[in-house]
Amino acid sequence: MTRCFGDRATFAVEIGKIESRALRVVDLWLAGKRLTVDDNSAFVPFFLRIMRSSAAEVRRRDVKPCPFPGRTPEQIFWLLHADETELREQFWFMQWGETVDNLLKYAYLDDDLVIVFQFWRATHPSPEDLGKVFVARIPPDEFVATVEEAADLLDAEFAAVDPPL
Repeated sequence: MTRCFGDRATFAVEIGKIESRALRVVDLWLAGKRLTVDDNSAFVPFFLRIMRSSAAEVRRRDVKPCPFPGRTPEQIFWLLHADETELREQFWFMQWGETVDNLLKYAYLDDDLVIVFQFWRATHPSPEDLGKVFVARIPPDEFVATVEEAADLLDAEFAAVDPPL
């Protein structure tokens, strides 16, 4: 049975079937788009660590503020993407391994957590999405709650499948 945390229209984590002791189906959604179209098999020990790290970063408001005030999120995406200094690396977000390596994604705080992203692989199943920049705006506390609730379920179920010695 799939469990959904959050709202697909903004941000959601869907926890699906157990594939093996350490692999679990996890689908991620932002702005109504499923991100995990190429790989939705998460290696649970790594995935838990990186999810919780992102949640903690947002909870502490360690996400940088808008780098280009007065610009649209789409313009900000393109300015960051074109940057050849280390500026854009400061805005990388949700570096959650192979599940989302089909995306270019940046985030900043502008009251809400703003995540701008683009699918880049030519094999993307929805060719009409290629070249478009998508924008998700999420209250930071909502992002944190969604990630932590999903991580808690993954953690509890992983412990049940692979109990500590």
